Amino acid sequence: ASRAGHEWIWIDTCCIDSTSSAELSEAINSMFMWYADAQVCYVYLHDVGDDEDPSKPESAFRRSLWHSRGWTLQELLAPACVVFLSKTWRTLGSKYSLALALTDITGIRHEVLTRAQSDWLEKASVAERMSWAAKRQTTRVEDRAYSLMGIFGINMPTIYGEGPRAFVRLQEEILRRIPDQSIFAWGAI
Repeated sequence: ASRAGHEWIWIDTCCIDSTSSAELSEAINSMFMWYADAQVCYVYLHDVGDDEDPSKPESAFRRSLWHSRGWTLQELLAPACVVFLSKTWRTLGSKYSLALALTDITGIRHEVLTRAQSDWLEKASVAERMSWAAKRQTTRVEDRAYSLMGIFGINMPTIYGEGPRAFVRLQEEILRRIPDQSIFAWGAI
């Protein structure tokens, strides 16, 4: 970041005081916007070397755990510029240069990843946005909901300990604010 001329860097794991419930809640409600406002988001992939083409079907890039974590969905979507780095800190590519591979990996349409339209996120239905998170994992059950709040433009209190109720609250907020009935599209297709 320094070599690229950036004066400031924000890292969620060390810039949020998770012992303060007020600061944690504010950060979770603001994180998508913070990523969206960033000039660049650097994604360090600890499990990806730089000795192969990330676009190849069996590449370590495609198998990276980063693609299965709940919180990383907003890291991929919110910033206009995302740069992927290998475990040796070498550049693997950007969200744009790797967009076709990222579409295969995540199921997120190319035009959404590349922001082909000004309303790139709103063009995706609620069901489609939910599908992007369907196979992702979070350590805490509440984070399944909290990691999606920014993707739906939802702000709500974070209540760790409420368990699956967090996801129900998220769905209720989505129904209140987004006129899209695709949220009811459940089941195998």
